[in-house]
Amino acid sequence: MAASEEEPEALMEQLDVARRLENLPVSAWPPGTEPEPFQYTPDHVAGPGGDTDPTLITFPGCICLKTPCLPGTCSCLRREKNYDDNLCLRHIGSEAKCAEPVFECNVLCQCSDHCRNRVVQRGLQFHLQVFKTDRKGWGLRTLDFIPKGRFVCEYAGEVLGFPEVQRRIQLQTIHDSNYIIAVREHVYNGQVMETFVDPTSIGNIGRFLNHSCEPNLLMIPVRINSMVPKLALFAAKDIVPEEELSYDYSGRFLNLLDSEDKERLDNGKLRKPCYCGAESCAAFLPYDSSLYCPLEKPNTSEEGKVEQKRVWPHSGGE
Repeated sequence: MAASEEEPEALMEQLDVARRLENLPVSAWPPGTEPEPFQYTPDHVAGPGGDTDPTLITFPGCICLKTPCLPGTCSCLRREKNYDDNLCLRHIGSEAKCAEPVFECNVLCQCSDHCRNRVVQRGLQFHLQVFKTDRKGWGLRTLDFIPKGRFVCEYAGEVLGFPEVQRRIQLQTIHDSNYIIAVREHVYNGQVMETFVDPTSIGNIGRFLNHSCEPNLLMIPVRINSMVPKLALFAAKDIVPEEELSYDYSGRFLNLLDSEDKERLDNGKLRKPCYCGAESCAAFLPYDSSLYCPLEKPNTSEEGKVEQKRVWPHSGGE
C-alpha cells in the first residue's frame, strides 16, 4: 500500500524523522524502518572553524510597521520582491541565468509574522517522507502537490571552516556517502563568499535528498538574520505526490550546462555511478576535487553576479 493510502491513524503512529522539531512530522517508509541515527536540527549550527555563528542575529530589522514590505521602502528588499502573492520564488524561470540573492525579513523587523517576505523561516509547509529507494539508499519525497516556486525544505547542518572540511573529506573512503556541501557566491570586485555545511552527524531532512541530472528542486542561498545563508530548496517545477525530491549536486543553475561541467563529466576520475534514471543522465555522480585544495583566484568577470556552486568530492550522497 502506498504511503498516501494509509489510514490517518497509521500515519500519526509512524516515526517522525524530524523528532517533532519541524512544523510537520516527517514519516519514514516502509513502516518499521528508519535511517541510521543522527542528531536532528532544523537550522544550521556552529561547527569547527566556522567564521560566524549561524545562530547570531547581526542584521538590523526593517521599520515597516504600518505599511507592507515593498522594494524602495523596506530595507530587507534590496532590489525587488523575492516572492509573489502565492509565496512562490519569483526568479525561477528558464530566463534566469544565475541565482539572485534573497534577503528575508528577520526577528528584529517590525513587520508582522504574515509578511510576504517571510517564507523560508516559516519552515515545512508540505508533508514529506524519507523512504528507502531501490538503488540509492534513502531518499526524500513529497506526499503533497508542490507548485513550482514554493519553498520545500532547507539543507541544514554544521557550518564549517575550510580546514575542517578538508580534514573530514580526507577521512572519507570511496564507500562513504558525502554530505558536505560548498556554496560559493561570486559578488562584487571578484570576491567569493563561501559557506560549507555538513549534515552528516547533525542535520535535517535535506541530507536525504538524492542527486538527479534532471532535478525538481533548486537550491538558493537565503539570508534572514545574518550573512550565513540558509540553503533553501525550492520547487523548480510542479511536483506531484509521491515524487522523489532531488537537486543537482554539481550546482548547475536550472540544469544549465557550462564548459566547466563538461570537463567535470569527461575527466575520467573514478566516480560513483548515478542512478537518477533521467534521460539526460551523465552516468556518474558529479565530481570536483576543489575541496582538496585552496580556492583558486576568483574570476573578476563575474562581478555583479551571484551564483551558487555545490562542490562534491569523489564520494556521492546517493
